[in-house]
Amino acid sequence: MRAWFVACLAALSVSVVSARLDAAPEWQFQLSTVSGREVTMADYRGKWLLIYFGYTFCPDICPTTLSELGGALKALGPRASNVHVLFITLDPTRDKIPVLARYLKAFDPRIVGLRGDPEETEDAAKSFHVYYRLRSVGHGEYAVDHSSYVYVFDPQGHFVKLLAPDAPGHKIAEDLKKIIR
Repeated sequence: MRAWFVACLAALSVSVVSARLDAAPEWQFQLSTVSGREVTMADYRGKWLLIYFGYTFCPDICPTTLSELGGALKALGPRASNVHVLFITLDPTRDKIPVLARYLKAFDPRIVGLRGDPEETEDAAKSFHVYYRLRSVGHGEYAVDHSSYVYVFDPQGHFVKLLAPDAPGHKIAEDLKKIIR
């Protein structure tokens, strides 16, 4: 019974957030790739786009989600060539370019890491309605509490749907195969 309730609550949460996101006036970011190239949403037009916000020091949900996104790319086979996956760090202070590049290599080389200065990061998060907050864990260390959805955009840059962060890679691939033509 409890599992059913949790599943219903999660589905309702995604529906409510999706409804709110449909009304978003503009999806935008101006960030840099790990190779130093400045990019915006417009640079990724022409392919399906999956965007995930997180940070490299995340102990659980970020590495799990990135692993599943890598699995989805593998499961998509040749269709993966029509998909960009972006990981936008919410922790630019610690997620310097070498850290971000090394971290993402562990998941899938097709996942593109993006970062900005704190202001650019905040602007991107606000545009996508991403919640995040630095939280002290003691001894001068901190964690980043954050919302954890995967945003899906069509090749024209229109928001399509949110994917739950706990979706397994094969399920993400199945969902994408239904909408990717």
